[in-house]
Amino acid sequence: MNKIFMIAVLALTVISCKKDFIELAPEDQIGEPNFYKTEAQFRMALTAAYTPLRDLFENDFYTNEMRSDNTHYEYYQINRGTAYTMRENIADFTDDPSNSYSNAVYFHCFKGISRANIILDRIDGGTLSDAAKNDIVGQAKFLRAFNFFKLVRYFGGVPLFIHEVTEAEQSFLPRSSAAEVYAQIIDDAKDAIARLSNPVFVSGKQSGQATKGAATMLLAEVYMTQQHYAEAETLLNSLAGMGYDLLPKYADVFSTNNKNSRESIFEIQYLEGLQGGQQSNFIYLFLPRSQNTTLITGVKTDNSGIGGWNTPTKDLIDAYEPGDTLRKDASIAMAEGTYNASNLFTFTANKSILNYKPAAGRVGVPYIKKYLNLHTNPNNTNDNWPVYRYADALLLLAEARNLQGKPAEALAPLNKVRARGFGNATHNITTTDQTALTDIIAHERRIELAFENHRWHDLVRTGKAVEVMNAHGAQLKQLYTYLPASSYQVDQNRLLYPIPQSERELNIDLTQNTGYPQ
Repeated sequence: MNKIFMIAVLALTVISCKKDFIELAPEDQIGEPNFYKTEAQFRMALTAAYTPLRDLFENDFYTNEMRSDNTHYEYYQINRGTAYTMRENIADFTDDPSNSYSNAVYFHCFKGISRANIILDRIDGGTLSDAAKNDIVGQAKFLRAFNFFKLVRYFGGVPLFIHEVTEAEQSFLPRSSAAEVYAQIIDDAKDAIARLSNPVFVSGKQSGQATKGAATMLLAEVYMTQQHYAEAETLLNSLAGMGYDLLPKYADVFSTNNKNSRESIFEIQYLEGLQGGQQSNFIYLFLPRSQNTTLITGVKTDNSGIGGWNTPTKDLIDAYEPGDTLRKDASIAMAEGTYNASNLFTFTANKSILNYKPAAGRVGVPYIKKYLNLHTNPNNTNDNWPVYRYADALLLLAEARNLQGKPAEALAPLNKVRARGFGNATHNITTTDQTALTDIIAHERRIELAFENHRWHDLVRTGKAVEVMNAHGAQLKQLYTYLPASSYQVDQNRLLYPIPQSERELNIDLTQNTGYPQ
């Protein structure tokens, strides 16, 4: 029997079969026509809309903390591959539109927006109670607003996708203005506030999903960015009535035993275990590169291929006030040891940063301690990423009041944070000079929220980024000979990242930000 005959027989067999026989859907899956109908299905879709936040925040510290004066990186001279140089370029302000790490932020945000849009466009076709619909729509709108807020601050105006893309032509939108993006963010955040419920605390813990509090905090930060201070103050004042408060001890905020606590307004959820993609590994990224991390992490593994990032700067370490030991010790520790010829670190001690002096023949490297918690498997931790904390809200409230000419009213929220940070009220601020208080609040935000991806946004929002980062760059060039003359040439154009080149090649209507290759 030849091949031609076999093909003919198979063709006749297929033609003679019933249509429903050859159009089978996988029996272990729900087909799309039958999905997006029930509350359970929409909640599954909502979980999928949260998922890109994990990927986003695994890149966000490069584009935020390392872009600022808070952290730098360990230069790895033996490997000059793009996986290293692209991340270094972000910190050094020498990045371009092909940078994979700033581009990743852009793509992950739009992935989250796309998934939220599917929910919002399809939910009217489902069978849900009004309460369930309000909750799901509220969370989806929070997520869409949150992602657009991240995009507009990093990239300026972006394509404003607010509906599910169902046809190819719908994928190629031009950039909307930043004002138009902000208008959409505000509409979504307001609707989310109206639909969502207050946080529910069970034994001091929340679910981790977005609540009215998260949407309120988001909108308040948007208003602060737009200098609408009175509107921000009203929103921030409402948070205390929702049950938020500071935990008694600063260090407790970052313990995995206190995830989604009363201080948490919103945090990115990670889960230790063997579920693929749900765990975090921040501590392994932030430690010096080593072939054995056991002394620090308690788990033996080689982080030489992933470590060396987000290293606290001397500038930040020196910024802690005398007496601010509790926050300093909870935020930063010293890895002590030696480097080999390959610039890999051998840990010999894990020491407190307080009054630190290296042992003879050893060097000390600061690392971020906030994300060091007990865990069992290497590169597999349970640490969430804090996005909004009540301490953040209190400091924004102090700032909003001060910038409205009410410095005396700014002292209470400011000192509430400081009293917890210092362990007592002996370091309370008493000045009511508006200019002085502006600088004090900015300093307090830097210390309290260090390594939580606020510093770069705060510098841009307050108009200090160009001045601060040029001065910081000059300091770094005195310390590190590997920095080229072209680094840290910061101007207004560098306050935005470039639109990804790969997107512009697909969509010719996308213009590039000023100062980058057109």
